[in-house]
Parts: sequence; structure tokens; C-alpha cells
Amino acid sequence: MASAGRGPSPSVVGWLLLLPAMVLLVAFTHYPAVATTWHSFFSTPKGSRPAVYVGLENYRLMTEDPVFWQSLLNNLYFALGTIPVSIGLAIVMALWVSRRIAGRGFLRLAYFTPTVLPMIAVANIWLFFYTPQYGLLDQLTGLAGLGGRNWLGSPDTVLGAMIVVAIWKEAGFFMIFYLAALQQVSPTLEEAAELEGATRWQYFWRVLFPLLMPTTLFVLINALINSFRLVDHIIVMTRGGPNNASSLLLYYIYQVGFSFWDSAYAAAITVVLLLILGLTAFVKFRFLDRRTHYQ
Repeated sequence: MASAGRGPSPSVVGWLLLLPAMVLLVAFTHYPAVATTWHSFFSTPKGSRPAVYVGLENYRLMTEDPVFWQSLLNNLYFALGTIPVSIGLAIVMALWVSRRIAGRGFLRLAYFTPTVLPMIAVANIWLFFYTPQYGLLDQLTGLAGLGGRNWLGSPDTVLGAMIVVAIWKEAGFFMIFYLAALQQVSPTLEEAAELEGATRWQYFWRVLFPLLMPTTLFVLINALINSFRLVDHIIVMTRGGPNNASSLLLYYIYQVGFSFWDSAYAAAITVVLLLILGLTAFVKFRFLDRRTHYQ
């Protein structure tokens, strides 16, 4: 009796299962990053003039570009303004809706609704809120006896106004992750803390928050990426103005690449953006992972 043929080895099966994801990862992540880096060392082809190797010339021009430095500084302020507040609000909202309260389902829906709205729709909603004289904010300040102002037309307020929009958009999204993490925490831990005489704050800071560190690390990385990839709101609401006061790094890349048609210089700025994101992610994993407790 003939013996059945041997099937493929487990290692071959494993690689075959990983192959579709690996192809997509290489095609849409690794190859574009390598191609962009390579393109940043060449000039921009124009008409019949092909691209030529220029070395670090695009990076030298970047060091002398005041709009690049302003966009980078704006983006750092934007990240510092959105990330801590969004994560803090997400934790507070998740703690609230995780308890048995009246209307819990409605609150969860209300918190998560801004997340599912298209970015263009969100930008237009807040554009109406910020409209001088007729917008909701000026109507409220008028009722309070305060004068109105052009929130998106003043360099002093435009970046703060954009930060508020981003927080409103993202806090509900991050809340979902914290809510899922809280549902995995055993209620016996809170009961034990109460028996030991711990206050709610002590229970949260000493017990609950360390257990939420894996979620916090994941949310931090996503919040960092989101803060550096915002472009839709800028195009609809401010177009980087006034006087580049709301220009962020990705919007400037879009502007250089598609408005000024300088793809090589845009590629160089993209490489800098990738390096910033990669370095920040490495630092977070390197130092925050020590405080992360995995269940």
C-alpha cells in the first residue's frame, strides 16, 4: 500500500501564509520609502530635462528654507498640543462610559461619532464654527459680551484653533482602545484596593494606569503619526495661512510637490519626516516599554 505523500513543512506553510501581507507591506511601505529616499538625491525632471544626481543639495536647500523650519516648528507645537490632551480626554471618557451609568450607550456613540465623520466634513463643520461674526464661537462670545475675532485669520489663534479640531476628532477614537483595555481588567483589583483603603486616584495611578500602559504605548504611536499626517483640514480651512502660521510639515510637502512641482525637494522633506517619526517611535518603545506591564 503506497504511503501518502508528505505535505509541505510547517516553515514553508508559515512563509506562504505571511506572503500576502509581506507583499503588501513591501509594495506600499518599504519600497515607497526607499524610492523616496533615492529620489531625494536627484533633481526634479522637467520636460525634456531628465533628473540628475545632486547629492545632498536638496537637504542643503532645506536648511536655508524658512518655510520648512516654520512648518516643522508648527508641527511640533501641534503635536505637543494634541497628543497629551487627546490621550487624557480619551482615558477620562473611557473611565466614564465603562461604568454602569444611565445613557451609557448614547454617550459612547456621542464620543465616537466625530471619529467616523469624514475629515473634509469635520473641517467644514469647524469652518462654520470659526467664521467671523456669523460662526458659533462668535455668537457665543457675543452673548457673553465679548468681542468676536477671526480665529483662522490671526497668526496668534489659527494653530490653536486647528489643535482644538484635531482633539475633537481623535479623542473618541483613542477612547475605544482604552475602553477595550478597561473591560479586560478584573473588577477584583478595584475591590482589593478599596479594602486596602486606597482612594480612586491611588487605584487609578498605582494599579489601573500601569495596566493600561500597553494601550497607552499603542495610542501614543498612533497619535504621533496622526499629528504629522494632517493635511485635509489645513487644505479646507486655512491653506497654511495666514503667513504660514498653520502650515504643517505634510501640508508643506504637498504644497512643494503638487503646487511648486518640485518632487525632489518634496522627497527630501518626506525623508526628514520619516526620520522624525521613526526616531520618536524608537525612543517611545525604548523607554516606555520598561514601564509597560503586559497581562
